[in-house]
Amino acid sequence: MYLLVINSGSSSIKFSIFETGSGTPLYRYEGAVSGIGSGRATFEFHSASGRDRQPPLAIKADDQVEAIGHIVEAISQPEIPRVEAVGYRVVHPGRKIHSHVRITEEVLDDLDEAVIFAPLHDPSAIRIIRETMKRFPSVPHFACFDTVFHQTMPEVATAYAIPAEYREQGVRRYGFHGLSFESSVEQMRAANFAIPHRMVIAHLGSGSSITALIDGRSIDTTMGLTPTGGVVMGTRPGDLDPGLVLYLLRELKGDRDASLAAVEKLLNFSSGIAALSGLPNDMRITREAAAKGNKRAQLAIDVFVRSRRKANGGYSWLMG
Repeated sequence: MYLLVINSGSSSIKFSIFETGSGTPLYRYEGAVSGIGSGRATFEFHSASGRDRQPPLAIKADDQVEAIGHIVEAISQPEIPRVEAVGYRVVHPGRKIHSHVRITEEVLDDLDEAVIFAPLHDPSAIRIIRETMKRFPSVPHFACFDTVFHQTMPEVATAYAIPAEYREQGVRRYGFHGLSFESSVEQMRAANFAIPHRMVIAHLGSGSSITALIDGRSIDTTMGLTPTGGVVMGTRPGDLDPGLVLYLLRELKGDRDASLAAVEKLLNFSSGIAALSGLPNDMRITREAAAKGNKRAQLAIDVFVRSRRKANGGYSWLMG
């Protein structure tokens, strides 16, 4: 069976084709549409070997629907194996879905409800799912969630100290990057590497989180209700005093909805390491600047490292 896997963001779609049925899935092709909606979108697609890799091609992709059109056109070439199933990475399943699932209209309705928890991530994923299902109506489609791996966390690790009415609405610590952590554990098992009784895994990138595991199962993680919290990240601040968010809302005087949108944008795209350094969101650039004596860049690195050390240290008592 050939499986198309789609990992979407608000302005990009990465995709791969895997051959399954003989143990570990075999990676055959990959590609990406980048810069969706920017007026400078690009497309690339090549085989696993990379021998046919070409420079990214400039394309028109003003939204996810146009982007999916380019992907479908590329993977429908005669020499490409026919797609027999499609899987999607989805950030947040909301309060009703607790496992990776085959997508139905009921599941899509549940995802629509979950948008309130991930307004920056889920809407584009849902649009991509609906469009791809139209393009491949006769094959099964599956949603895999970043939160599922953390379903093993105990309630004491997921409960927020807020009134019950909000907890009953699904407000709790979900955790994210679960597909990454799940993959790490599964790859260790596939390599016959004994899973340590106590282990910490760090997912490090522009978005980062750190998870504590007992016998390969998540018992705590740094992210909470959304992917904004936890350790300091590329453009996200990580954990904050809730009063700071209230302060920002008070400072941005004017229309309520506009203020909420401005704070949401600030916390997701204008904070973190990039805000501390004053440089582009690229750790390589930040490290180069620090090496040349840039104090802001050095502070950003020090805050980045400290937040991770603090998280690791905070797990030590859990894993005794």
